[in-house]
Amino acid sequence: MRKPIEHYRALVFDCDGVVLDSNSVKTEAFYQASLPYGEDVAQAMVAYHVANGGISRYRKFKYLLTQILSGRQVADELPLLLERYAALVRDGLLNCAVAPGLAALRESLPDSRWMIASGGDQAELREVFALRGLSDYFEGGIFGSPDPKDLILQRERANGNLPQSALFLGDSRFDYQCAVGAGLDFIFLSAWSEFHGWPEYFADKNIDCMASIAQLVP
Repeated sequence: MRKPIEHYRALVFDCDGVVLDSNSVKTEAFYQASLPYGEDVAQAMVAYHVANGGISRYRKFKYLLTQILSGRQVADELPLLLERYAALVRDGLLNCAVAPGLAALRESLPDSRWMIASGGDQAELREVFALRGLSDYFEGGIFGSPDPKDLILQRERANGNLPQSALFLGDSRFDYQCAVGAGLDFIFLSAWSEFHGWPEYFADKNIDCMASIAQLVP
Protein backbone atom coordinates (compact mmCIF):
# COMPACT_ATOMS: atom_id res chain seq x y z
CA MET A 1 0.00 0.00 0.00
CA ARG A 2 1.19 3.51 -0.73
CA LYS A 3 2.67 5.94 1.79
CA PRO A 4 0.72 9.02 2.96
CA ILE A 5 0.63 11.42 0.04
CA GLU A 6 2.65 14.11 1.80
CA HIS A 7 5.59 11.68 2.00
CA TYR A 8 6.08 11.54 -1.77
CA ARG A 9 8.64 13.83 -3.34
CA ALA A 10 6.82 13.86 -6.67
CA LEU A 11 3.32 13.34 -8.06
CA VAL A 12 2.74 12.32 -11.68
CA PHE A 13 -0.72 12.96 -13.14
CA ASP A 14 -2.41 11.61 -16.21
CA CYS A 15 -4.48 14.37 -17.81
CA ASP A 16 -7.71 13.03 -19.31
CA GLY A 17 -10.03 11.71 -16.62
CA VAL A 18 -7.68 12.80 -13.83
CA VAL A 19 -6.88 16.52 -14.09
CA LEU A 20 -9.50 17.30 -16.74
CA ASP A 21 -12.93 15.74 -17.28
CA SER A 22 -12.02 15.20 -20.91
CA ASN A 23 -12.43 11.48 -21.59
CA SER A 24 -15.83 11.98 -23.19
CA VAL A 25 -14.37 14.84 -25.28
CA LYS A 26 -11.71 12.51 -26.67
CA THR A 27 -14.13 9.65 -27.27
CA GLU A 28 -16.50 11.85 -29.28
CA ALA A 29 -13.57 13.28 -31.25
CA PHE A 30 -12.37 9.78 -32.21
CA TYR A 31 -15.90 8.97 -33.34
CA GLN A 32 -16.31 12.12 -35.43
CA ALA A 33 -12.82 11.94 -36.93
CA SER A 34 -13.44 8.35 -38.05
CA LEU A 35 -17.03 8.83 -39.21
CA PRO A 36 -16.14 9.74 -42.83
CA TYR A 37 -15.14 6.07 -43.23
CA GLY A 38 -18.60 4.93 -42.10
CA GLU A 39 -20.61 4.36 -38.94
CA ASP A 40 -19.26 0.84 -38.38
CA VAL A 41 -15.69 2.07 -38.64
CA ALA A 42 -16.35 4.95 -36.24
CA GLN A 43 -17.92 2.59 -33.69
CA ALA A 44 -14.99 0.18 -34.01
CA MET A 45 -12.57 3.06 -33.47
CA VAL A 46 -14.39 4.18 -30.33
CA ALA A 47 -14.35 0.61 -28.98
CA TYR A 48 -10.59 0.37 -29.57
CA HIS A 49 -10.01 3.80 -28.02
CA VAL A 50 -11.98 3.01 -24.86
CA ALA A 51 -10.31 -0.39 -24.47
CA ASN A 52 -6.85 1.24 -24.75
CA GLY A 53 -7.11 4.28 -22.51
CA GLY A 54 -3.89 6.23 -22.04
CA ILE A 55 -2.39 5.28 -25.40
CA SER A 56 -1.62 8.12 -27.81
CA ARG A 57 -3.80 9.21 -30.71
CA TYR A 58 -0.90 8.42 -33.05
CA ARG A 59 -1.02 4.71 -32.16
CA LYS A 60 -4.82 4.65 -32.23
CA PHE A 61 -5.13 6.20 -35.66
CA LYS A 62 -2.38 3.95 -36.99
CA TYR A 63 -4.48 1.04 -35.73
CA LEU A 64 -7.50 2.47 -37.54
CA LEU A 65 -5.61 2.74 -40.81
CA THR A 66 -3.72 -0.57 -40.66
CA GLN A 67 -6.24 -2.84 -38.90
CA ILE A 68 -9.81 -1.53 -38.96
CA LEU A 69 -9.37 -0.20 -42.51
CA SER A 70 -6.99 -2.94 -43.60
CA GLY A 71 -6.99 -3.32 -47.36
CA ARG A 72 -8.15 0.21 -48.14
CA GLN A 73 -5.77 2.72 -49.70
CA VAL A 74 -5.72 5.06 -46.69
CA ALA A 75 -2.25 4.62 -45.23
CA ASP A 76 -1.27 8.19 -46.12
CA GLU A 77 -4.27 9.74 -44.34
CA LEU A 78 -2.76 9.85 -40.84
CA PRO A 79 -1.95 13.60 -40.97
CA LEU A 80 -5.52 14.38 -42.04
CA LEU A 81 -6.97 12.29 -39.23
CA LEU A 82 -4.70 13.89 -36.64
CA GLU A 83 -5.60 17.37 -37.86
CA ARG A 84 -9.33 16.61 -37.83
CA TYR A 85 -9.11 15.09 -34.35
CA ALA A 86 -7.09 17.99 -32.90
CA ALA A 87 -9.61 20.53 -34.15
CA LEU A 88 -12.45 18.57 -32.54
CA VAL A 89 -10.62 18.18 -29.22
CA ARG A 90 -9.29 21.69 -28.61
CA ASP A 91 -12.52 23.43 -27.66
CA GLY A 92 -13.52 20.57 -25.39
CA LEU A 93 -10.22 20.71 -23.51
CA LEU A 94 -10.59 24.43 -22.99
CA ASN A 95 -14.09 24.12 -21.56
CA CYS A 96 -14.31 20.83 -19.65
CA ALA A 97 -14.18 20.67 -15.85
CA VAL A 98 -10.92 20.80 -13.90
CA ALA A 99 -10.64 18.26 -11.08
CA PRO A 100 -12.14 19.59 -7.84
CA GLY A 101 -9.48 19.73 -5.16
CA LEU A 102 -6.55 20.18 -7.54
CA ALA A 103 -5.68 23.68 -6.29
CA ALA A 104 -6.16 22.65 -2.64
CA LEU A 105 -3.89 19.61 -3.11
CA ARG A 106 -1.20 21.76 -4.72
CA GLU A 107 -1.40 24.23 -1.84
CA SER A 108 -1.17 21.45 0.73
CA LEU A 109 1.94 19.93 -0.89
CA PRO A 110 4.21 22.92 -1.58
CA ASP A 111 7.40 20.86 -1.58
CA SER A 112 6.32 18.08 -3.95
CA ARG A 113 7.28 18.10 -7.61
CA TRP A 114 4.32 17.75 -10.00
CA MET A 115 4.37 16.44 -13.54
CA ILE A 116 1.90 15.55 -16.30
CA ALA A 117 2.50 12.31 -18.25
CA SER A 118 -0.33 11.94 -20.74
CA GLY A 119 -1.29 10.14 -23.90
CA GLY A 120 -2.54 13.51 -25.21
CA ASP A 121 -0.54 15.60 -27.64
CA GLN A 122 2.26 17.42 -25.80
CA ALA A 123 2.02 20.75 -27.63
CA GLU A 124 -1.77 20.73 -27.28
CA LEU A 125 -1.55 19.98 -23.56
CA ARG A 126 0.94 22.76 -22.92
CA GLU A 127 -1.24 25.27 -24.77
CA VAL A 128 -4.42 24.22 -22.95
CA PHE A 129 -2.79 24.20 -19.51
CA ALA A 130 -1.32 27.66 -20.12
CA LEU A 131 -4.65 29.08 -21.29
CA ARG A 132 -6.44 27.55 -18.30
CA GLY A 133 -3.91 28.80 -15.75
CA LEU A 134 -2.75 25.31 -14.74
CA SER A 135 0.83 25.25 -16.02
CA ASP A 136 2.41 26.60 -12.83
CA TYR A 137 1.16 23.60 -10.85
CA PHE A 138 3.37 21.28 -12.88
CA GLU A 139 6.90 22.57 -12.49
CA GLY A 140 8.22 19.08 -13.30
CA GLY A 141 6.91 19.45 -16.85
CA ILE A 142 3.90 18.69 -19.04
CA PHE A 143 4.67 15.73 -21.29
CA GLY A 144 2.65 13.82 -23.87
CA SER A 145 2.63 12.19 -27.28
CA PRO A 146 4.09 11.49 -29.71
CA ASP A 147 6.37 10.05 -26.98
CA PRO A 148 4.51 7.18 -25.26
CA LYS A 149 3.74 7.49 -21.57
CA ASP A 150 6.00 4.64 -20.48
CA LEU A 151 8.94 6.18 -22.33
CA ILE A 152 8.22 9.59 -20.77
CA LEU A 153 8.40 8.14 -17.26
CA GLN A 154 11.58 6.18 -17.97
CA ARG A 155 13.21 9.23 -19.58
CA GLU A 156 12.34 11.57 -16.72
CA ARG A 157 13.58 9.01 -14.21
CA ALA A 158 16.87 8.69 -16.08
CA ASN A 159 17.48 12.44 -16.35
CA GLY A 160 16.79 13.06 -12.66
CA ASN A 161 13.58 15.03 -13.14
CA LEU A 162 11.43 12.33 -11.51
CA PRO A 163 12.58 11.37 -7.98
CA GLN A 164 12.51 7.81 -6.72
CA SER A 165 9.75 8.56 -4.23
CA ALA A 166 6.90 9.26 -6.65
CA LEU A 167 3.20 8.52 -7.00
CA PHE A 168 1.25 8.20 -10.26
CA LEU A 169 -2.42 9.23 -10.39
CA GLY A 170 -4.19 7.60 -13.33
CA ASP A 171 -7.51 6.30 -14.62
CA SER A 172 -6.61 3.46 -16.98
CA ARG A 173 -5.02 0.03 -17.14
CA PHE A 174 -2.17 1.48 -19.17
CA ASP A 175 -1.51 4.14 -16.51
CA TYR A 176 -1.10 1.38 -13.94
CA GLN A 177 1.17 -0.64 -16.21
CA CYS A 178 3.35 2.40 -16.89
CA ALA A 179 3.58 3.21 -13.18
CA VAL A 180 4.65 -0.34 -12.34
CA GLY A 181 7.18 -0.33 -15.17
CA ALA A 182 8.75 2.87 -13.87
CA GLY A 183 8.73 1.82 -10.21
CA LEU A 184 6.09 4.34 -9.13
CA ASP A 185 3.32 3.81 -6.61
CA PHE A 186 -0.15 4.16 -8.14
CA ILE A 187 -3.64 5.37 -7.29
CA PHE A 188 -6.56 4.65 -9.61
CA LEU A 189 -9.13 7.45 -9.88
CA SER A 190 -12.52 6.18 -11.01
CA ALA A 191 -14.95 9.12 -11.21
CA TRP A 192 -14.18 10.13 -14.82
CA SER A 193 -12.59 6.88 -16.01
CA GLU A 194 -13.83 4.98 -19.06
CA PHE A 195 -12.17 1.78 -17.81
CA HIS A 196 -15.38 -0.04 -16.92
CA GLY A 197 -13.69 -3.24 -15.76
CA TRP A 198 -11.50 -1.56 -13.17
CA PRO A 199 -13.03 -3.16 -10.02
CA GLU A 200 -12.21 -6.67 -11.25
CA TYR A 201 -8.83 -5.68 -12.71
CA PHE A 202 -7.56 -4.06 -9.51
CA ALA A 203 -9.19 -6.51 -7.08
CA ASP A 204 -5.98 -8.52 -6.57
CA LYS A 205 -3.57 -5.59 -6.82
CA ASN A 206 -2.20 -3.79 -3.80
CA ILE A 207 -3.20 -0.25 -4.78
CA ASP A 208 -5.67 2.38 -3.64
CA CYS A 209 -8.74 3.11 -5.75
CA MET A 210 -10.46 6.43 -5.13
CA ALA A 211 -13.05 8.55 -6.90
CA SER A 212 -11.11 11.75 -7.49
CA ILE A 213 -8.26 14.06 -6.56
CA ALA A 214 -10.48 15.77 -3.99
CA GLN A 215 -10.17 12.69 -1.75
CA LEU A 216 -6.40 13.10 -1.60
CA VAL A 217 -6.36 16.56 -0.03
CA PRO A 218 -4.83 16.10 3.47
